[in-house]
Amino acid sequence: MTAARGERPGDETPSVVSGISTGARRVWVEIPDLHGAPGAWCYSDRRSYSPGETVTLFVSSTEPALRIRIRHDGGQREEIHDSEQATAFQAVPEYAYRDGCGWAPTAEVSLGNDVEPGTYLVELSTAGENGGKVLGHHLFVVKPAVPRPDAIALVLATSTWAAYNDWGGANHYFGRHPGTPRGRSPILSAQRPWARGQVWLPPGAPRWVNETRPKSALPARYEAIEWANLNSYSKYYAAAGWATFERHFVQWAEAAGYRVDVYTQDDLHGEPGLLDAYRCASFIGHDEYWTAEMRAAVDSFVTHGGRVARFAGNFTWQIRLEDGGQVAYKYDARDHDPITGTDRTRMTGAWEDPLVGNPGATTFGVNALRGLYAAFGGMAPRAARGFTVFRPAHWALRGTGLGYGDMFGDESNVFSFEMDGLDYEMRDGLPHPRYTDGAPETTEILAMNWATAAEDGLPEYADSLMIGDGDARFRAAILGEDGEEGLARSSRGSGMIVAFTRGEGEVFTAATCEWVNGLRLHDPYVEAITHNILGTFLTPRPA
Repeated sequence: MTAARGERPGDETPSVVSGISTGARRVWVEIPDLHGAPGAWCYSDRRSYSPGETVTLFVSSTEPALRIRIRHDGGQREEIHDSEQATAFQAVPEYAYRDGCGWAPTAEVSLGNDVEPGTYLVELSTAGENGGKVLGHHLFVVKPAVPRPDAIALVLATSTWAAYNDWGGANHYFGRHPGTPRGRSPILSAQRPWARGQVWLPPGAPRWVNETRPKSALPARYEAIEWANLNSYSKYYAAAGWATFERHFVQWAEAAGYRVDVYTQDDLHGEPGLLDAYRCASFIGHDEYWTAEMRAAVDSFVTHGGRVARFAGNFTWQIRLEDGGQVAYKYDARDHDPITGTDRTRMTGAWEDPLVGNPGATTFGVNALRGLYAAFGGMAPRAARGFTVFRPAHWALRGTGLGYGDMFGDESNVFSFEMDGLDYEMRDGLPHPRYTDGAPETTEILAMNWATAAEDGLPEYADSLMIGDGDARFRAAILGEDGEEGLARSSRGSGMIVAFTRGEGEVFTAATCEWVNGLRLHDPYVEAITHNILGTFLTPRPA
């Protein structure tokens, strides 16, 4: 939700490409340098294309020529382009993160009418006889020419990728933007490269969750950030992106025999009926930022008979897409979003803010402000990392052998990083929604665990904490939880697996960012439940 929210000046480690001094602090962001290590950076004119269209690539490089290879990055890994291209270093404007790079086009790639739909990785490497060193990557989506009803309609969390993308000097969390807390930018351009690590990672790159539980009380650790600093990757590469999340789902699903049609959130925003031809739509990983139009498209899809399989967490922020950019004032929306005075329902704050008035649970059954963190830093580092089952008779758990009180996913760290939950109460040993935060009346809590919105630990290790209790304080303010008692209540959260029906459709939500890690590691319970959901949701309804 707020991977940089509570950091204090002086906490930052040196930049991936450059460290920029801003007052008393040093901001770690990715800004190319002609005189630095060899590199190549690329973006495309759009994030998605249809067969037969042309992809325009904008490249800047320290090398005079590059080899550009493009391959399908799903299960088949088919190559569709291989060429050498003259290149040059193109300067990064001061506000590239907000206004875009404005580079001259470098290459055009025509997509055939028969190109396979999916996600395509652009690989930039050195050219010539001694070539082959990979210097950079980019990614774009090819939509199907005709939607395939028997395929999973996977919508990539590109708005969350963008929110964490610090390329050019800032993202929605931190940076060098003048006049904002921590230099974060409320406006981000799509016309810039993805940060290093968001679309490609080497094997063994750490995930956001710490690999093992600490055996005793120790200073907080953030292993992915440490690795990023040591290996020159973007500070928050593991928090959002194709390489960490959706890529693993696509490879697992295609290997298991599912067909997957891939779209971006831009597509969902601009095409209200995008999902109508499908039986099942899915959302994976860290999926934090949405427009009202995206939510309306999903709500309509479900009401009219669609099924949604959400294996994702941290449903928090309303954003707007304007003039090719993404707008999110977040914590500062009430005071700084220019639309607040005219249309508060479009304000780019939390969905749970009463001024917005569109609780997240109405769409996915859960919300981030009742959930949040576990198993990294000072966020319950010794927490159980799986879900405890409460309603084993539900069809989603059939054939798993799981009973009441069983835990699953702990071995694969499924319950970690960021989760969503609900206001709930226990009755006769079962959790029930209290229906105070938008959950549909048909909502069932199938499994859950506990999370926290505030870091904790021994006082002598307080300086090691990155997030602190900033999110708990924000939640308390939004929910009207006053005083220390209210802050304590807002520090307590949960992560849940819920299911509900609405209209003619149905929604299943495993509300954790790391469900995909269970698929990546072939956790038998996570795989079995996922097969139950997808198999049921892809089956045509009786006429």
